[in-house]
Amino acid sequence: MARDLRAAETFYGGVFGWEFRSTRLGEEFSVALSEGAPVAGIGALAPRLSVAVAWTPYFAVDDADLAAARIRERSATVAVGPLRFGTGRAALCSDRDGAVFGIWEGEVIPDWSVGKGGAPAWLELRTRDAFDAAIFYAEVLDWAGERPDCCQVAYEDDRVVLSHAGVTVARLFGGAVEAAPDPQIRPRWHVHFRVPDVDDAIEMATRLGGTTTSPVRPSGNGRCVTLRDPDGGLFTVSDSVEDTE
Repeated sequence: MARDLRAAETFYGGVFGWEFRSTRLGEEFSVALSEGAPVAGIGALAPRLSVAVAWTPYFAVDDADLAAARIRERSATVAVGPLRFGTGRAALCSDRDGAVFGIWEGEVIPDWSVGKGGAPAWLELRTRDAFDAAIFYAEVLDWAGERPDCCQVAYEDDRVVLSHAGVTVARLFGGAVEAAPDPQIRPRWHVHFRVPDVDDAIEMATRLGGTTTSPVRPSGNGRCVTLRDPDGGLFTVSDSVEDTE
């Protein structure tokens, strides 16, 4: 979710080397491409929907109405939708602790998945109680279900790890505080992108008006740092190699 599509394209194109193409969703949307493969989407909808600029994960579902009903039944929120967008239907939601996410019913671009290629390296949920959150998302999104393509869920060292086909796609951490003034401490989904070199990414981000919001720190066999784009969107870059379980 961005305020200005062209400004966002300039920033993220500079930091990640992405190119962009238009979509069937209209002039306010574009798909980011890394070496020709789609890795992310940007929509200039933050002002219209009165929401903060942020990266938001969208989870594929078979039936958006059923998923929305499950979300409401569990005292969480469906803020927008499900509405028709191009080839599918989408809804913007938040879980019981206020972390925002989306659901998508419809066409999914092959190989556009977390943990693959230049797509987001993994997602991170910072939440009040990781185990409770894992149960919520499992019930809503069929995590750890009986279908052969379902994600696997493991509980390790006070965190929940979600993997698919042996690749870690999300980690859920407890301890977030809903009333915290710092958005990095409040419950939220956070996206990690891989880059060849963290220092180069920091240099380009600051040159284009972004800022660092954390020190550079170890991450697996590499390093990572959290950045803020010029409009306030938070994301983390990491130069560690692909993480598998």
